[in-house]
Amino acid sequence: MVCVLLVSCGESSEVRRQRLSKAERLRMAKEDSLALKVGVLPTLDCLPLYVAKQSNLFETLGADVRLKAYPSQIDCDAALLKGSIEGNVTDVVRAERMKKRGTALRYATATNASWQLISNRLARIHKVDQMEDKMMAMARFSATDMLGDLALDGVKIKSENVFRVQINNPNIRLKMLLNNEMDAMLLPEPQATTARLYKNVVLMDSGQRDLLLGAVVFREKALKDKRRSKQYEVFLKAYNMACDSINKHGLKHYSDLIRQYTSTDERTVNALPKMRFTHISKPREKDINAALKWLK
Repeated sequence: MVCVLLVSCGESSEVRRQRLSKAERLRMAKEDSLALKVGVLPTLDCLPLYVAKQSNLFETLGADVRLKAYPSQIDCDAALLKGSIEGNVTDVVRAERMKKRGTALRYATATNASWQLISNRLARIHKVDQMEDKMMAMARFSATDMLGDLALDGVKIKSENVFRVQINNPNIRLKMLLNNEMDAMLLPEPQATTARLYKNVVLMDSGQRDLLLGAVVFREKALKDKRRSKQYEVFLKAYNMACDSINKHGLKHYSDLIRQYTSTDERTVNALPKMRFTHISKPREKDINAALKWLK
């Protein structure tokens, strides 16, 4: 009888623990569903969001905004389309493609994202016109895909004569360059800085073409809810405050944060180019038109 009672007590304790655990999971799931969820990437254009979160700006301003990390734009956009998140960091090309395919999106802001076409130093490619019959890593239907075409158009190389390899994750793309597995690729920051530190060659810089293709977007359907709309307004205010903080203190001040979210190293952070993060401002019409023209 003693043994039976002991076993019975043990089972009751385990059942209670599981019940509490289930209740906790349900509570957390409910809180997460009520929060404004924004997809972020391991790239430097997401830094204002990381700073806002670390500095508790969202909470201080009275909203539950949660960042959801994804390894690539495609993964992030897929979560947005499924409704797992309400907003995300992407580029104008991908945003316009999602809109053309039926998803109503609102541009929250443009970002200072830029990309460089960088060749493997061992491939002996020093100019874009040497890219014929070479492999170039990028992500389909994105700013990198568009910029790759623009680079080739400038030297009259037929697009089909360069082998496009779809590598969606920018960190994996970078590793393939450093391991001599790819001839060239388009990289954002901070991955582009790491590539330059290893003496790889910059063939093209999107910044020199007056193209600002980075963007943060939200699903219009999600923002129709009053609670979401209020959270969105807080998001915009916190974003501006974070930009001010970065511009005041500099990138090195947020070295730990950059390394944590982008998986880069201290050497890369110290070598990053000077950047200024601008307040909330919609993408320029010329950038949207350039994306639409390319998509056609």
